Amino acid sequence: MNNISQKIALELGIKISQVDKTIKLIDEGNTIPFIARYRKEVTGNLDDEILRKLDDRLKYLRGLEERKEEVIRLIESQGKLTEELKKQIADAETQTEVEDLYRPYKQKKRTRATIAKEKGLEPFAIKILEQMEKSGNVEDIAVSFVDKDRGVETVEDAILGAMDIIAENISDNAIYRKNIRRISYTTGKLTTTAVNEDEKSNYEMYYNFSENVKFIPSHRILAINRGEKEGFIKVKLEVDEDRIVNYLERKIIDKDSIYNSIIKEAIKDSYKRLIKPSIEREIRSEKFEEASDKAIEVFGNNLKSLILGAPLKDKVIMGFDPAYRTGCKIAVIDETGKLLDVNTVYPTKPQEDIEGSSKVLLDMIEKYNVDMIAIGNGTASRESEMFVADLIKKTKREVYYTIVSEAGASVYSASKLASEEYPDINVSLRGAISIARRLQDPMAELVKITPRSIGVGQYQHDVNQKRLDTTLTNVVEDAVNSVGVDLNTATPSLLSYVSGVSSTVSSNIVKYREEVGKFSTRDELLKVPKLGKTSFVQCAGFLKVPESKNILDNTRVHPESYEVARKLIEFIGYDISKLDIKNMEEVVKKLENLNVEELSKKLNVGIPTIEDIIKELKKPGRDIRDEMPKQILKSDVLKIEDLKEGMILTGTVRNVTGFGAFIDIGIKNSALVHISELSDKFVKNPMDIISAGDIVKVRVINIDLEKGKVSLSMKGLN
Repeated sequence: MNNISQKIALELGIKISQVDKTIKLIDEGNTIPFIARYRKEVTGNLDDEILRKLDDRLKYLRGLEERKEEVIRLIESQGKLTEELKKQIADAETQTEVEDLYRPYKQKKRTRATIAKEKGLEPFAIKILEQMEKSGNVEDIAVSFVDKDRGVETVEDAILGAMDIIAENISDNAIYRKNIRRISYTTGKLTTTAVNEDEKSNYEMYYNFSENVKFIPSHRILAINRGEKEGFIKVKLEVDEDRIVNYLERKIIDKDSIYNSIIKEAIKDSYKRLIKPSIEREIRSEKFEEASDKAIEVFGNNLKSLILGAPLKDKVIMGFDPAYRTGCKIAVIDETGKLLDVNTVYPTKPQEDIEGSSKVLLDMIEKYNVDMIAIGNGTASRESEMFVADLIKKTKREVYYTIVSEAGASVYSASKLASEEYPDINVSLRGAISIARRLQDPMAELVKITPRSIGVGQYQHDVNQKRLDTTLTNVVEDAVNSVGVDLNTATPSLLSYVSGVSSTVSSNIVKYREEVGKFSTRDELLKVPKLGKTSFVQCAGFLKVPESKNILDNTRVHPESYEVARKLIEFIGYDISKLDIKNMEEVVKKLENLNVEELSKKLNVGIPTIEDIIKELKKPGRDIRDEMPKQILKSDVLKIEDLKEGMILTGTVRNVTGFGAFIDIGIKNSALVHISELSDKFVKNPMDIISAGDIVKVRVINIDLEKGKVSLSMKGLN
């Protein structure tokens, strides 16, 4: 364990004591959100991002140790384990190194080498590799290994069989493989060629392409892999084969031996037939995993930004799900998210019933006092936007519209959850409800959808799907717990992401609420079936009860710290039981002037806990999402033809990738800010300076009317 702790501490740049204490917390069953929020003194204030990385590495390194033990056991069972080999396995840093060391002892399928061994040619191969004979004739020595009964018909058969054994021995040598892998990785080039040069595709830039495999960026790896999978390009790893063969010859050949030419041939055969294809697969697999991790990180960051988007509170919203032939689906929800009405209109092709559609929607806007129209960004979105922009000019009240990502809305519409929520509503209309609700409260609505279906990733279908699901689930969990959840309004979907709350418990919470009524305190959670004391400790701080008489129940102060909070409030001259969320001005002023260090000593509690309590008491019931960028509310439409180079616009970041960011500036397609145009300074990673959902100023630098593409720059603007 100490070795694992040292590695993790070194990799993450933190203290070993922090790692040890965090591992203890994880092993005790504490969740990452709980540790990040309520065990800051123990971990030394590690945030959820570092804690997730620590947890990932802990799992990998523990798995590596288990594999080492298994490999040692398997080799020992063959009677071939030496102290030197045992130490090499114990010292291995990666799974690949362990497998390389195990390779010579691994049970193999029948190969050319195993067949040659069955024919009794292993002693001849050993003799050749010993290179003792400095003179004489190889054929004369090989004669003694000819055995027609065992299938060795000729001297040539004996030599070829021995060469097969030598080739496999070379391939199985862990040191050789490690050095060849290093040479191939540092000097090799990934080259791609077209399967058919005349065929048009999205992969034309890879029809004749080459780049050093060590430096090729992740998005290019994923694009190349997809192009290869779809049959447009062929891919190979080009390396300096002469350099590798010469390396092997220097390591293996005694120049005075009569076996020189045979060993050289065996080396070439070993490299080309066994080592090269294997190493190429390993390197490409390694690059794919790196690219996967990067793409998953991009997806995770975009998803977190989307989920933490600012809610549009206290507004009646009309959800507008655009379409052509089947009509645009309409749903109106009130300020609490309750469904008021649904309809279908046909303002787009082929019907283009502008007049009839306008009358229906104007009546709905007037009847329900609609404040906002949320338009999905899918098929027919821009035509619908033009219709809505003209429509709101005719309204008697002030109405705005905005474009909302509808990714995953169709997945939700057809889900079991949607059918349970709206059993009497047609599947096609549920998408409009989802679009309206995700503008009103992005987090509450988006948690109903499988994270990967939300579609803010880069090559999301090409990456490691299991790791993608795990990472995105963690991202949603961290986002939900960073905001906190209203215990009396949260859906089972939202509750299931709260620390320590399983899907069964989340359903039980809602069932209890329906049968008994609203929760009046946090302590009442302990009455929920299957929510025991352990779960209560993990979840209580993240579940808010606005209806509680105890103001702390509407904050993220954990019940275990209520006594500290009570003493703190007493210290500034108030009774916590009499505090009212609506009357906190004087309390806040006094809280701002406190000496945290002195208070920490007086109350015998850590500074991070004191700081968190003060922060929560300053804004009980606060929603951190209110501080996030707000949606751009629009009243008119912008077309690509309206743009001019040099024009300054405001846009919403829809997606961030490894090569830049896509910005919604109000035209049909999102426009690209290339990584080179994101800042006046060098940008290594776009996510360092921009996130999905950000509102940014951009300058138009190029317009391609034929392709409908626009290039933007943020230099000197943000």
